[in-house]
Amino acid sequence: METTQQAGEPGTAERRRRELLEAADRVVLRDGPKASMNAIAAEAGITKPILYRHFGDKAGLYQALAVRHTDALLDSLRAALDAPAERRSRVESTLDTYLAAIEARPQVYRFLMHPAEDSHAAERGFDVGLHSAPLLRRLGEELAEVIGERVDLGPGGERLARIWGHGIVGMMHAAGDWWLSERPCERAELVAGLTDLLWGRLATAGNRLDGPGF
Repeated sequence: METTQQAGEPGTAERRRRELLEAADRVVLRDGPKASMNAIAAEAGITKPILYRHFGDKAGLYQALAVRHTDALLDSLRAALDAPAERRSRVESTLDTYLAAIEARPQVYRFLMHPAEDSHAAERGFDVGLHSAPLLRRLGEELAEVIGERVDLGPGGERLARIWGHGIVGMMHAAGDWWLSERPCERAELVAGLTDLLWGRLATAGNRLDGPGF
């Protein structure tokens, strides 16, 4: 059991927080959006008050998990965008990276994006929608930055990059959510269809002379 003295030792709190997030990940992988603070505390071998001490409440834990998984996803998306390949192939690879991530860990995706219908009474005040929207906005801003760095969109390009960034993330999220729920086609078919949808002005826009190229 964790003690106040141990929690105050240099580096211990950060390490303990990481261990608690790993325990939370295990519960989320098992229970998806039904994951509760009680179950996470039990998985970590601590009491719920100690879990609250590290994260405050379920919203705090959710935010920490969201940052953890969004950081990893953004690293993967940037790697796909920067791979040495023709532009359409990189767009397809980026879309596929996102879809592969939610397919590989659907319970994590559902925890981050969908509330549990039968949440425990003590947690019914937790609204996933209030927290998932900032997550999607962060993805949109990050993608807008990538587009703005690489593609010459002319006057008003920064604003257009943000429009495209948020629009593409919205498309990926909506299409991925539908696909993960219904599985109407193979992932490759969905990737090809979404790439075709995007393959308009993006295909003909020139690269910025002062950018890394896209």
